[in-house]
Amino acid sequence: MKRLLTLAILAISTVPFYAQGQQPNFAKLKADAQKIVSVIGGDKAKTQTYCQILDLSEQLDRADEEKDSKKGKAISQKMDTLQKKLGPEFVALVDGLKDLDPNSPEGKEIVSIMESLDESCGD
Repeated sequence: MKRLLTLAILAISTVPFYAQGQQPNFAKLKADAQKIVSVIGGDKAKTQTYCQILDLSEQLDRADEEKDSKKGKAISQKMDTLQKKLGPEFVALVDGLKDLDPNSPEGKEIVSIMESLDESCGD
């Protein structure tokens, strides 16, 4: 469940949430997620960057709980920079996730695909 929340935070914090009514192309998102897991998982530097993003997403969650918008904005900017290091495919996946309900069966499937990367980060 923690990783589901992290994925949701990634999607919401890095992309404006303006298209709630649109349905994402799940098949494309799934294929993109599988490709990204393969690419990032095969590159130590990218895996480390991904793990940094996960850590920042937890910090962003805490800043949100503390209602510290200044800190939240700074963390979001760091996340944006790191996401760009992972490549345009990762950024596109995050963008595509903004319209996907993380609690839906499709959202849970994407999370399960990404979990192999999460496991490489430890806890």
